[in-house]
Amino acid sequence: MFLALLIVFPVAEVTAFVLVALAIGWLWALALLITTSVLGAGIARRQGRAAIGEVSRAIVERRPPGSAALDGALGSLGGLLLAIPGFVTDALGVLLLVPPGRRLARRWISTHYGARVMRYAAGASRFTRGGPQRRPADVDSTAVEEDTGRLPG
Repeated sequence: MFLALLIVFPVAEVTAFVLVALAIGWLWALALLITTSVLGAGIARRQGRAAIGEVSRAIVERRPPGSAALDGALGSLGGLLLAIPGFVTDALGVLLLVPPGRRLARRWISTHYGARVMRYAAGASRFTRGGPQRRPADVDSTAVEEDTGRLPG
């Protein structure tokens, strides 16, 4: 699957570039790619800062930060996809930047990875303060006390 993706994705990017270039001209297509890359870098930076702010606000308000963190990660990913040159990645990036697309991605992630995250969180809780505590190990040991009554030497 991964190998097929490595082959299909670049072919799709080149095909999309050729189709756009034939429609609007080669120079305009190249200018559009450069513009979306520059804009994408700025958007990724801004979305990342906003995500950190939202997660911090959720923690201060004692709300679960999961939704804010996922929204921020999806927004940052959208900006990064815009920064990568290519019209297919630009389309995916824009999809993650608009609320309906982000909502769709959040729903897909939660249905496909929600159970895995919960299993991980349940397993990791034993390492947190207040989590299930282990009983101390029952170790048999033998100690021998030697008292010779004099100092060596």
